[in-house]
Amino acid sequence: MSETTGASYAAAGVDIEAGDRAVELMKEWVRKTQRPEVLGGLGGFAGLFDASALKRYERPLLASATDGVGTKVDIARQLGVYDTIGHDLVAMVMDDIVVCGAEPLFMTDYICVGKVHPERVAAIVKGIAEGCVLAGCALVGGETAEHPGLLGEDDFDVAGAGTGVVEADRLLGADRIRKGDAVIAMAASGLHSNGYSLVRHVLLNQAGLSLDARIDELGRTLGEELLEPTKIYSLDCLALTRTTEVHAFSHITGGGLAANLARVIPDGLHAVVDRSTWTPAPVFDLVGKTGRVERLELEKTLNMGVGMMAIVPEESTEVALATLADRGVDAWIAGEITDRGDHETGAALVGDYAG
Repeated sequence: MSETTGASYAAAGVDIEAGDRAVELMKEWVRKTQRPEVLGGLGGFAGLFDASALKRYERPLLASATDGVGTKVDIARQLGVYDTIGHDLVAMVMDDIVVCGAEPLFMTDYICVGKVHPERVAAIVKGIAEGCVLAGCALVGGETAEHPGLLGEDDFDVAGAGTGVVEADRLLGADRIRKGDAVIAMAASGLHSNGYSLVRHVLLNQAGLSLDARIDELGRTLGEELLEPTKIYSLDCLALTRTTEVHAFSHITGGGLAANLARVIPDGLHAVVDRSTWTPAPVFDLVGKTGRVERLELEKTLNMGVGMMAIVPEESTEVALATLADRGVDAWIAGEITDRGDHETGAALVGDYAG
C-alpha cells in the first residue's frame, strides 16, 4: 500500500519561513523609528506604548486614522520599486491625524501579498519606517499576510493605522475659523496617493504610455513621476502650531482641494481659493490633456499641486510663511475666509491657474 503525503500550509502556498525571514530583515528599519515611550521590540503580539508619557497633558485627546495607498501600489509593482510606497502610507495616515493639531505617536501597518518575497517586504517596511521618522512617530508593529490564490505572486497591498494626541484646549477645527482668516497652501510633491485609478486609466490604458518612457515636460520618466512619494507635512504643521496661531488644517487627498477644504469650514462661512496664486506641476496638465479630462473633474480627483492647507488669522500669515520657508516647504497665501452667502458648499476655487 503506497503512502500519500498529506496537505500542508506550504503546499497551499503559504511560506512561514519566508515570513520569518522578512521579519528579520525589517527589524533594523523598525528600530530607527523608536520613541522613548515604545516598549519591547518587533515580534510581540502587540506593540506597547507607555501612556504615562501623556501625563503632561491636562486633558489628552487621542486621535486615530487609518488609510492605504490605493492603486499607486501597482506602479510600484510594475517598476519593481518597493522602498518608497511606505512614505505614501505614512503620509495618508499621519497627515490626517495632524489636521486636528495632534502630535503623531505611533503607527502599525498591514502588508498583504500573494507570495512573501522577504527582501520585497523588507523594502516596503523600510519605506514605512523612513516615513515614520519624517512624521515623528514610532512604528510599533504590523502584520504581513500571504494570500495565495487571491493575489498573484507579485501582487500586494498596504494599509496602516496611526494614533496621535492633542491637548483638548488646543484642538484645531471648524469652530476656530473666523471671517477674514487667510488660507495658506503648501505645495504637493506631485500626485501624492490619490486619483491613480484615473491617472493609470488615462496615461497607461488609453494613451498606452510606458512607465519607462521619458516625458520631456516632466523632466524624467513617467514611472519616476508617478512613484514620487507623498510629502509628509506632520512636523511642518506642528511647527506652525508652535510658532503662530493656527485655526485649522486640511489634508488634500481623495476628493480634491475644494471638497477637503470644505470639511473644516463651519456653517455660515466660505473658503475662496484663487487658482491664479499657483501653477500646478506639469503632471496635472499631462493627465488633463491626454485624457481630455475637464478641469472640474481633475480638481475633484487630484490635489492640483496643493497637499495641505492651513487656515490662520490674517495677522499670522507672515510668521506662518516664514516658518514654512525655514523648513523648506513651498507655501503661499491662496485664499481667504468669507461669508457663506449663496454658496452651497464651504469652499470653492475661482480664477484661472497661473502660467
